[in-house]
Amino acid sequence: MLSLRLCSCSHSLVISKPLIGFAEKLSLSSRRNVSQSSTRNLCFCAKRPIEPNGLTSSQNRTPHDSPLSEMEEVLGSYVFGKKKATEVAHLVWKHVVQRGDTVIDATCGNGYDTLAMVKMVADESARGCVYAMDIQNDALENASSLLEESLNPNEKELVKLLPMCHSKMDKVVPEASVRLVAFNLGYLPGGDKTIITKPETTLLALEAAKGILMPGGLISLVVYVGHPGGWAESETVHTFASELPVNNWACCKFQMLNRPWAPILVLLFKR
Repeated sequence: MLSLRLCSCSHSLVISKPLIGFAEKLSLSSRRNVSQSSTRNLCFCAKRPIEPNGLTSSQNRTPHDSPLSEMEEVLGSYVFGKKKATEVAHLVWKHVVQRGDTVIDATCGNGYDTLAMVKMVADESARGCVYAMDIQNDALENASSLLEESLNPNEKELVKLLPMCHSKMDKVVPEASVRLVAFNLGYLPGGDKTIITKPETTLLALEAAKGILMPGGLISLVVYVGHPGGWAESETVHTFASELPVNNWACCKFQMLNRPWAPILVLLFKR
């Protein structure tokens, strides 16, 4: 069953302290020791161009044969205004998701995240499962059309499109069995802008995701704030993440300081 844009001027990026723990979990080569009690943020401000290629000096970069070189490229490009938050999210997913995993697209929208997930979990033995849910029929129809034209028959079998609210994901997915839960919070691109995700149901969805996520799993959120109610939902996400125990979770937030309406990327990694 088939069942950020960045401005051309200088900008700033906030990366909350727990990103250090997340980077360590991904085995980044440059580890650093940061006290768990520290509440300081790492702030990056860049006035472009830095170099012709928009990146830092080549001698400080990961070798191109490293499995993390692509992530470094995208993170660097994001900092210097060349990549979107969604592109950073997809790169992080690739370093978490494994072939044969179960993953959830909690707000499938037009299906682009769902498609990316299928390509990450599909393997030759036809294992893996992508649960994609949305409350709007238009979204499910758009996602179904995209997947129909983009996937082979075996890949299509891995997708379950569900007409349901993300707050009820734990009703259909086994407990502690999911590697990734991804959210795009806001309204359906190209759809009715009055139909939006709400803080109260998103909070329930986050609680549900926390319960079904396996150790080593990730909750990924791209929070769109440029609409009424967007900032309230962002605050709900921020509060939820801030209250997760540091011994079991590493949480970070990417936010453009001088573009208040730019999407915010939040990554919650379960140790």
